[in-house]
Amino acid sequence: MTGTTPPTPGKAELLELVAALGTAQWQDFAAAAARHGLTSVQAKLLAQLKGPVPMRGLAALLLCDASNVTGIVDRLEARGLVRREPDPADRRVKNVVATDEGRETIRRVRAEMQATHSALDALDEAERATLYGLLARLRPGLEHRA
Repeated sequence: MTGTTPPTPGKAELLELVAALGTAQWQDFAAAAARHGLTSVQAKLLAQLKGPVPMRGLAALLLCDASNVTGIVDRLEARGLVRREPDPADRRVKNVVATDEGRETIRRVRAEMQATHSALDALDEAERATLYGLLARLRPGLEHRA
């Protein structure tokens, strides 16, 4: 062993790896959602509902037109996974809220993401803590872009 350290990856290599991981995680999420009769977009919407979210807010989170969100919410509402409520501050605004069944469904979808869980099992506790810390540092810059 020569004791040399591997070259530091450039931004392009890091972005390629992050994209590959994101794609694999999304495919795993979509497959788990499908087992629950949900499209990937329906499951993504359900996953965004940590509390009441206005319809327009969901459109922004899903990067789609508000009219598309209406159809997605209609289908989730018909299954009893979400409900619409008037916003207490502005009754013209409709908030979408996950029902207990909706929260349980998205919890099961996440729990059934076997490929993602298996990949994370390859890391020991210290490595998971390090990865979490690094990703947490990157997250604000990616979520608050213009």
